[in-house]
Amino acid sequence: MAAPPLLLSLSDRQEKSDTDPGRGAALVTQDIFGDSFTKVTYLEQNWKPEDSLWFYNTTQGSNLLPYDFFIALEQPSATPAVAAPPFRANENMNRFRYLPQRATASNPDGLPVGFVKDGYLKKDYIGLTCAACHTAQINYRGIAMRIDGGPGAADMVGFLKALTDSMRAVRDQPAVQQRFVKAVLARGGYATADDVVKDVAVYTQRLVSYNIINHSPTDYGYARLDAFGRIYNRTLEHLLNRRQLDNVLQNFLSPAQVQAAMAGTGTGDTLTSTQRDTIIQQVANTSAVEALKKELFINADAPVSYPFLWDIPQHDVVQWNGLGNNAGLGPLGRNAGEVIGVFGTLNWHESTEYSLGSLLAGKGIVQKAIRFDSSVNVENLRRIENHLVSLQSPMWPVDVVGHATSDQGRLLNGKRLFNSYCASCHANIDRDSPARRIVAHMSGLDEVGTDPTMANNSVKYQGYSGILRNEYVGANVGNILLDKKAPIAALLTKATMSVLETRDPDKSFVRRWAEWLRNMAIAFFGNEIKPSNKQGSYPIDTTITPYASLHAYKGRALNGIWATAPYLHNGSVPTLYDLLLPAACAPAAKQGECRPANFMVGSREFDPVKVGLRSEGYEGFRFDTTLPGNANTGHEYGTADTVQDGKPLPALTEQERLDLLEYLKRL
Repeated sequence: MAAPPLLLSLSDRQEKSDTDPGRGAALVTQDIFGDSFTKVTYLEQNWKPEDSLWFYNTTQGSNLLPYDFFIALEQPSATPAVAAPPFRANENMNRFRYLPQRATASNPDGLPVGFVKDGYLKKDYIGLTCAACHTAQINYRGIAMRIDGGPGAADMVGFLKALTDSMRAVRDQPAVQQRFVKAVLARGGYATADDVVKDVAVYTQRLVSYNIINHSPTDYGYARLDAFGRIYNRTLEHLLNRRQLDNVLQNFLSPAQVQAAMAGTGTGDTLTSTQRDTIIQQVANTSAVEALKKELFINADAPVSYPFLWDIPQHDVVQWNGLGNNAGLGPLGRNAGEVIGVFGTLNWHESTEYSLGSLLAGKGIVQKAIRFDSSVNVENLRRIENHLVSLQSPMWPVDVVGHATSDQGRLLNGKRLFNSYCASCHANIDRDSPARRIVAHMSGLDEVGTDPTMANNSVKYQGYSGILRNEYVGANVGNILLDKKAPIAALLTKATMSVLETRDPDKSFVRRWAEWLRNMAIAFFGNEIKPSNKQGSYPIDTTITPYASLHAYKGRALNGIWATAPYLHNGSVPTLYDLLLPAACAPAAKQGECRPANFMVGSREFDPVKVGLRSEGYEGFRFDTTLPGNANTGHEYGTADTVQDGKPLPALTEQERLDLLEYLKRL
């Protein structure tokens, strides 16, 4: 998947300069879950220190807050007259399970893994990179193992709620605000205290609006996020124009309430991000807020585990339900959607422009145009995807945990069991082969039986098309014309591809065109993954149901699976051993084993026997599998006598489960 040499820029060739041998990893002495480690080690994944640090600290266009705000912000406190510790302190960020770092050349302020200074239109912001959600740490007997591309353990919802509380304190508490303004002004990014206070109000309101839109009745906890639900909602929010939003508000609010909601947001049909935030915040104070949320947005109530990233560039399709085609510009579109979800600045709007083509077509010289200006850094997204090509899955950590087993008979039996029970959906690949390809096996919901919420949400919801109305978007069964409301999958596809087609507004005219042409050429012609049919058994797309195939979940190669707990797409099973058990014990079984209905999440301490993370014996986040979106049912292969491809497969015995685990550890 190497790019054509003549198209590579100087930045591509000189991208890795931070060679800190410890990769910046910091120790934390206080851990809320009792985890303890005195050393951090990295497992062999074909990345050197400079590869890891480049991945952690390369920006992608995420603008969560002004950078100086994040540096100056204090933690929420019950005593505002007394300065609280910095919000960004390692102990606080570790509480939300973001990995603490010390200062290095590429991270001079010692931000956690995946937090960076990002710039857009001559302003600096705190932003997130892929690494914030896709870098793992597993602890074992005092040693912490960092795993690049592993599933993160972050509680992003808890982090954002605490961040909002801290910003509210700055906005509403004079003593906190005075300290904050002084600290921000000392950094030199703002000229006056009034400018600081004004932006505090803007970004606090933005966080409040985001939390309102994406509130879920089912808490996500650690190691999960409804990323798609939040990406969809961010997209829907920024597609809205004033005409459409005004029509919707009139269905739920009185004329006086509509006027109040729209007050101070101008008169043009185009809405800025700040104006949308203002309207949403003002609507939140009405009794109709829940009805409006249901009308304008989707329920972000389908949390899933953060996917692991090794072999992602080698897949035919990606995402838990196979939404993303990995051919052509697909990876760039996927990554653009991810940036939208982590607070990329979106200046999408309708405009008019003069067009000779429109005049010749008899439609007048002025035509409608849609601008998708944004902070999304397409060049870095392309470089990040290319960087992941060399990442390999981690091998079982013999030096830390010890050998899994030396019993060759058990390993041979485990391999036979894998071939009989697992291989039809989970291909066995050579983890370090440059020619490896991952064919995802898609299993329909009726077949796999796992929690359907995430897959259902991606198909059943429609959203207002706003500025995209009457545009066309390609689907597997042909083009879809976007009506007033359209499938959210279609809206997201059109929006992300339109972002890719837009030149970077942060660059000069010549540079933005040159970089855009080079990035598109490298991404398209350098991608060796070609369009192909999905494998497996899943509903077929039709012209009536163009996204029916998303009612499925993906089975992928299991190399490195030992390092990716908890299991199933929604993280509802704590260990691999538990995954080999039935979801519920048979009523007649007096001493039968089954998956736990409740368990703790948050600890990073490794269980090498059951292969997972510590799930009891401490006060973490209680995962309740009876709640909507949390079901631990399905994928119960080997838990009962069955027939597969005409061959009888008896239920696994306890010893067979243990033998199969020993083989899975070696993948």
